[in-house]
Amino acid sequence: MSTATNENSTGTQLAGGELPEHEVQLTDVAAGKVRSLLEQEGRTDLRLRVAVQPGGCSGLIYQLYFDERLLDGDAVRDYDGVEVVVDKMSVPYLSGASIDFEDTISKQGFTIDNPNAGGSCACGDSFH
Repeated sequence: MSTATNENSTGTQLAGGELPEHEVQLTDVAAGKVRSLLEQEGRTDLRLRVAVQPGGCSGLIYQLYFDERLLDGDAVRDYDGVEVVVDKMSVPYLSGASIDFEDTISKQGFTIDNPNAGGSCACGDSFH
C-alpha cells in the first residue's frame, strides 16, 4: 500500500494534498525585505507568519514573525520564494489585506492595509 504525498512550491512535503491559499497580498517591496532578513539570518527554512491576536486598545493586534512550523489549518501563499502563512483563525480577519514595507525618514517597518478593520486606535497598532 502506498501513501500519496504532494509537494508544494517550496518543497515542503504534505501528506494528503496541498495547503489552502489565503488572500493576503505581499508587495514586491515587502517580499524583498523579508528575503533580505532571511538571508541575514542564514535561514531558508523560515516563513513569514501573519496572525491576528486579541490585544491592544482596539481589541485586536497584528503579529508578524518568522516561523518554521506549519500548523493544522494553516493557509499558505508563495511570493517568489517567500512563503506567507496565516493560521485558520486569522484568515477571515486578513482576507484582502496587503502587507507592504516602508522605509522613509519618518517611518521604517511593515505596514498592513486591511479592508476588514472597522477602525483602529490612535497609535495604529491595533484594530477592531
